[in-house]
Amino acid sequence: MTSRPLRVFLCHSSNDKPAVRELYQKLRAEPWIQPWLDEEELYPGDDWEMAIEKAVEKSDVVLACISNGSINKRGFVQKELRFALDVALEMPEETIFIIPLRLEECTPPRSLRDWHYADYFEGNRERALQRLLVSLKRRAESLGLKVETPAPKKEEPIEKKKPVVEIPAPKQKEKPVEIKKAVIEKPKPLPVPQISTNQKYTEDGFLLEILGGIEFVRVPAGKFLMGSTKENKSAYDDERPQHTVDIPDYWMARFPVTNELYNAYTKAKGIKHPVSGWEKKKEHPVTYVKWTDAMAYCQWLNNLLKAELPSSMVLRLPTEAEWEKAARGTDGREYPWGNQFDKNKCNTSSGGKGGTTTVGLYSPQGDSSYGCADMSGNVWEWTHSLNKAYPYNVKDGREDEKASGARVLRGGSFGLNEGYARCASRLAHVIGGLFRYLLGFRVVVASPNLS
Repeated sequence: MTSRPLRVFLCHSSNDKPAVRELYQKLRAEPWIQPWLDEEELYPGDDWEMAIEKAVEKSDVVLACISNGSINKRGFVQKELRFALDVALEMPEETIFIIPLRLEECTPPRSLRDWHYADYFEGNRERALQRLLVSLKRRAESLGLKVETPAPKKEEPIEKKKPVVEIPAPKQKEKPVEIKKAVIEKPKPLPVPQISTNQKYTEDGFLLEILGGIEFVRVPAGKFLMGSTKENKSAYDDERPQHTVDIPDYWMARFPVTNELYNAYTKAKGIKHPVSGWEKKKEHPVTYVKWTDAMAYCQWLNNLLKAELPSSMVLRLPTEAEWEKAARGTDGREYPWGNQFDKNKCNTSSGGKGGTTTVGLYSPQGDSSYGCADMSGNVWEWTHSLNKAYPYNVKDGREDEKASGARVLRGGSFGLNEGYARCASRLAHVIGGLFRYLLGFRVVVASPNLS
């Protein structure tokens, strides 16, 4: 038996990049698989054609990821796939080398019809992944490679248990504790907008509001740096150019919406909770949430708490500008806590949790300068914003909630690496799209005027 990993090449169209990125991370989580994805493995200055050809030649398996968009796109049978087909001709009969992987209902192109395809459709992805892993294990065993699957890791015990959350009854007014100096940004000397009279300060000096069982922190009005510079090699093109955005005061939820909070909504609406066995992880962020689900939750909570909201504010999803400012503050930092990644301050693939963790598990060490927790990792979070190019402009139609198109996700997730957990990282996702087991959200109390 050989100790090297099974080398898997991900062949795909640029149209399917978001879905293939997620699949790459799932395969990467298997210690016996070494997946290859161009945007992760190619570096500035590399000869693209030569690097692709070498990667295909060294691969043990090629996953040809296909969809209607990629098949119908002229030139989908691109160089990397042609390389793979040439290599396949030299393989012994019955060798598992090319596996067509359908990302949606479609007919594989003629060049791939000699191989039995696998389906990786939304709604059945976990089972589909397991079936795919069976094929990959067979290939690994045929090559004499070791296939070792680690036992599932137990979540670390949580010393600090968060208070039980109940909706709709707000907490009683509490006396403010001693005010300490804020860590990064002091509120401007302006009147502090009041949501209700139930305000206090956290131990770190952040003004906190308890509303409907949800903790909110104040993000003061002013300018901040949004996006990434062209010199930042970790950034993607859709994060550029870096620019200054000026937004009014708002209140950001300190944590993502939890399974327990979301349960109050599902009970009120008489619908099924999206997370199976959620009762065992009440304080984990809710997942399997579509953008329309998150919008409906906000509307329900608005109606429930309207007596406590001032006329100048509503409860809604944050815009991506509001989300990013709450995550990175005004100094343009890469991560909520600073410019250097630390796997001990967030739940990403680097930490090896393999699933969601209790909200606040990495607080306060992983908090933003305003006191927001879980802004890096744990779950992707929906924003109100349509995916449009920068610079960000609230008046260009990107905040039109009736418009169709992909919406922006922020924060990365437990299944992705530190590159996606950066404050400026953004992912375009269709409303009914894939990988809902990674998708959650948090809410904001802010101005209703988004145009």
